[in-house]
Amino acid sequence: MATYTLVPGADGRAWYWHRLVPELRARGHRVITLDLPTESDAGIDVMAEAICGAVLDGGVRPGSARASEPLVLVAQSLAGFATPVACERLPVPVAELVLLNAMVPAPGETAGQWWENTGQPQARSAYAAAQGRGEDPEFDLREDFFHDVPPEVTQEALTAGGSAPPAALFEQPWPLLRWPDVPTRFLQGRDDRFFPLEFQRGVVRERLGLEVEEIPGGHLAALSRPRELADHLVRATG
Repeated sequence: MATYTLVPGADGRAWYWHRLVPELRARGHRVITLDLPTESDAGIDVMAEAICGAVLDGGVRPGSARASEPLVLVAQSLAGFATPVACERLPVPVAELVLLNAMVPAPGETAGQWWENTGQPQARSAYAAAQGRGEDPEFDLREDFFHDVPPEVTQEALTAGGSAPPAALFEQPWPLLRWPDVPTRFLQGRDDRFFPLEFQRGVVRERLGLEVEEIPGGHLAALSRPRELADHLVRATG
């Protein structure tokens, strides 16, 4: 049994994981989810502290029975900036960090700089053109994020709305000097229109020296393919 702490992306809502949580629990694992802070001045440090707080509040504390079980942190998209920092600050060991369709930061880089530094706009445009959706299409939530999510789930997400990520999250330089000393895996959706697969392969090789693990689904795999995602997540923990 492992404890999975699931960290949402830019939307910041624990709701994002609601289809994945029962899949992990059905496989015998514990799950911790959290809503991320929404205050405009909530940067990487604040997000990392929120993640640490959720882990501790979930019963994974030094000396506890749960601390003896593997702790896995899963970071969706923008959470790739704060979750590695939480790994460094947690008072309990992290067995694995799983990046899911995530942004991989470089030391001193802000999330605002990441897009041009990695060439994401050009990669997204080229992928759209190759699919026949036109070169450099205007960003559209349904087309970029929800294209493979069931209609009823899409409707629920868009009806509920959600706040934009805090501005400070894009302004604070990534504070670590190097990647944390935690076993890391990278899961990437083969149909991700926002962070195309081949683009991510290059970024992950360059910045982490890892090969991505290709999974079915687009950018919101936890909503579109929760069963398959759960299978990939538990591969290492059983």
